[in-house]
Amino acid sequence: MKYYLLSVIQPSEGEPPSAEALAAIMHNVETFHEELREAGAWVFAGGLQGPEKATVLRPEGGEVLITDGPYAEGKEYLGGLCLIKAPDLDAALEWGRKATRATTLPIEVRPFMHPAED
Repeated sequence: MKYYLLSVIQPSEGEPPSAEALAAIMHNVETFHEELREAGAWVFAGGLQGPEKATVLRPEGGEVLITDGPYAEGKEYLGGLCLIKAPDLDAALEWGRKATRATTLPIEVRPFMHPAED
């Protein structure tokens, strides 16, 4: 089995969903997570606070500088992630399709560089 990262791509502009719509999305996401667990593909998942809550550390002349805020500004940001196990990219893409439907947001599927040994 290999590990894949499913990244939830959150738009930085626009109106957030209503409370009712958000409740439905969260229900769908939990259903998706349960399906992952039942299939043995679940490793970890979680949402992230917005980029305005980020702290960036960067090397500079032998020191590490700490600054508030996002590393880069953009129209999208990483809103959450799900780490899964899948036998191959096609299986991971199918999980990505299900994640897209559950979250109603774009999902980036990316394999880890070194396959896991299970």
